[in-house]
Amino acid sequence: MTTPAFEPVSLRLDETQPAAFAAGLGASFERHGFAVISDHGLDQARIDAVLADVKAFFALTEAEKRRYLIDGGKGQRGYTAFGVEVAKGATHSDLKEFWHVGRELPEDHPFRKDMPANIWPETPPGFREHALWLFDALETVGGRVLRAIARHLHLAEDYFVGPITDGNSVLRLLHYPPADFDGPHIRAGAHEDINAITLLLGAEEAGLEVRDRDEGWLAISPPPGALVINIGDMLARLTNDTLPSTTHRVVNPAPERRGAARYSTPFFLHFRPDFLIETLPGCVGPDRPNRYPEPITAHAFLQRRLAEIGLT
Repeated sequence: MTTPAFEPVSLRLDETQPAAFAAGLGASFERHGFAVISDHGLDQARIDAVLADVKAFFALTEAEKRRYLIDGGKGQRGYTAFGVEVAKGATHSDLKEFWHVGRELPEDHPFRKDMPANIWPETPPGFREHALWLFDALETVGGRVLRAIARHLHLAEDYFVGPITDGNSVLRLLHYPPADFDGPHIRAGAHEDINAITLLLGAEEAGLEVRDRDEGWLAISPPPGALVINIGDMLARLTNDTLPSTTHRVVNPAPERRGAARYSTPFFLHFRPDFLIETLPGCVGPDRPNRYPEPITAHAFLQRRLAEIGLT
């Protein structure tokens, strides 16, 4: 269950009381950088189909999985092997392997140079269909969250529609193998996300922790039918940290769960590559000077951060 700091806000409230929905999310984001949304409405049977595919793929042999490594691809698409990614500033690599699904674009799309084509495994056979459904479903929910954030920031409700249209978003299908030790390697080292917002369906296994400014590390596990949403560095920069990008991690399991793997499917919602991240005027004032006076495109910011976490 969630901790008291992360009481869920129902997505149904967005339809009946949009101002209250925006206020509830905004308050949680400003205080914690995280919020929990209940009643997301996504088809659980289809979510289960994605998870079944994820488990089937990562059960393949190492040689089979490595067929889908893209040389020089910076981990943007296909398979990234166990122990490659390192949290920014960390010494030890994370205990995970993953698969990245990006946006499907036509060959002649101007963003194709920055957003490569997806590749797909031969096994399991439904992988592509199921993964693209989840990509689209989470992007839709993410758009609703950003509309609420726009209301909270006193922007036009559709402010983020342009910046995320054809955005460089990524669905990450994650496998954390069983870990029968406490460290120094952990499943995911303390880090902040690069993107605008991240949407995370509840994982079967616990482990996600958020570093609270007053209370230290807080465990967060959404109830069934809920999503964890967190602010990424791009949106934090845009809002001058009014909405902070909060450090979080995935710790190794408790002794009684050390034989269990962990699977999760975070969706990293990104701005379009050419979107200029420039501090919103409404987030700057005499008591809040601009911390990010130099604008930067979403693509340039992403490339900088990929280098910092070893995906180059």
